[in-house]
Amino acid sequence: MFTGIVEELGVVRSVDKVDDGRRVVIEATTVLDDVTLGASIAVNGCCLTIVEWAGDWFGVDAVPETLDRTTVGGLRPGGLVNLERPLTAGGRFGGHVVQGHVDTVTEVLTVRELSDGSRRLSFRLPDGLAGQIVEKGSVTLDGVSLTVAAVVDDTFEVALIPHTLQVTTFGRRDSGHQVNVEADVLARYVAGLLAAGRIPANEGSG
Repeated sequence: MFTGIVEELGVVRSVDKVDDGRRVVIEATTVLDDVTLGASIAVNGCCLTIVEWAGDWFGVDAVPETLDRTTVGGLRPGGLVNLERPLTAGGRFGGHVVQGHVDTVTEVLTVRELSDGSRRLSFRLPDGLAGQIVEKGSVTLDGVSLTVAAVVDDTFEVALIPHTLQVTTFGRRDSGHQVNVEADVLARYVAGLLAAGRIPANEGSG
């Protein structure tokens, strides 16, 4: 489990095709402090397993399912990625519950610069996540825990403070960029229960 608080920006060293999958090697320092083989790490919000490491880099494998559902297949050498290790027992819970299980990919529609150095970004609201992304609720975008500022028709918006822009990839995101989306896990379960008919959709108060 993660919290959506990015620990550092990693740099993609290489991306190699392995049959239908990919082996991605990423340069990093902080997240390797206590690295072990088989440890999990969130790369742009996607939970991946460390299969090799040495010094200042680590390697992960991405299978076809991961490539189909996330932006991992679009990573290129020299690109920056948001990195976070799983939450440890007794650790500070700074964001919200993030599983690292990306639901889908969406697109940055607009980026608005504000006078205080912050930015307001709008995104396409994926059809499958309608009702799971709500105003003032939590959403994970490229591994960053964010609060939904607004939901308008088929779009949603987030507001990013200057610090977030500096320490994550969002300082370099522009319209047209693809990002990983993970809906809040509580919203997921409620949507699942509604879909299964376990929660009446229009239950009266009596």
